Amino acid sequence: MQLSPIAFFHSPFTSKFGIPRQSGIIPQLGGEIIFTPRWRNPEALRGLEGFDYIWLIWAFSEVNQEASPTVRPPRLGGNKRIGVFATRSPFRPNNIGISSVRISKIEFCTPQGPIIHVEGADLMDGTPIFDIKPYLAFTDSHPSAKRGYADGEWNKLEVIFPPSLHDKFTEEEISVLHDILELDPRPHYQHQSDRIYGMTYNNKDIHFKVCDNTLTVLPE
Repeated sequence: MQLSPIAFFHSPFTSKFGIPRQSGIIPQLGGEIIFTPRWRNPEALRGLEGFDYIWLIWAFSEVNQEASPTVRPPRLGGNKRIGVFATRSPFRPNNIGISSVRISKIEFCTPQGPIIHVEGADLMDGTPIFDIKPYLAFTDSHPSAKRGYADGEWNKLEVIFPPSLHDKFTEEEISVLHDILELDPRPHYQHQSDRIYGMTYNNKDIHFKVCDNTLTVLPE
C-alpha cells in the first residue's frame, strides 16, 4: 500500500525540539491543516463542522533513526527500555503517528482551499497528513482504562520569563510558551544545569536553562 498526503500541517514549530510529547496536553496550541490540490474540495469536509474533535493520521517525516523492538520513553526518564508497541515513540516500524485535536474553526473557501484550524496538536510544521477521521466520544473515549507506565501527573517546572520577552512575543504566545516549557521539553537524558537549550517558536528563537525545578528563559 502506498500512502500519499492529503494535507500538510502548519505549526509554530519548525523543528522537533519543544513540540508537546502528546496531543491535547497544550490545548491552546494552534495549527492549520491545508489540503493538497487534489483534496481542496469543500465537499470532502461536508458534515465535519458537526464534530468538536478529529483524529489525524500522519507521518513522522523528520525521523531518520531505524525502528527497534525496544525504545526509551521520556516518561520513564529516558533510561529504561520498553517494547516499541507499548509506547508512542516516533521510532516506529512505519513512522506513522496519530493525534486527537480539537477543531477551532473550519474555513471552507479560501485561496488555499478549505482550511481546518485546530488546537492541541503535537505536529511539526510541514508534517504530511494521510487521513482525517472524526472523533467519537462514545467509542473513542475510555476514561477508566489502565495507563500503564504513563499513569500519574506530569512533573511541571516553574518558568521564569525575562521582561524583554514581551517585546518579542504577544501575550497569547507567551501564555502558550509557558505551558510548553513547564512540561520540560528537554530530552530526559540531558539534565545539566549549566547547559543552554534553544528552540524556535513562530520563527523566533528562545534560549533557556534549567536548574533544579526552575526553567529560566534567557534575555536576548
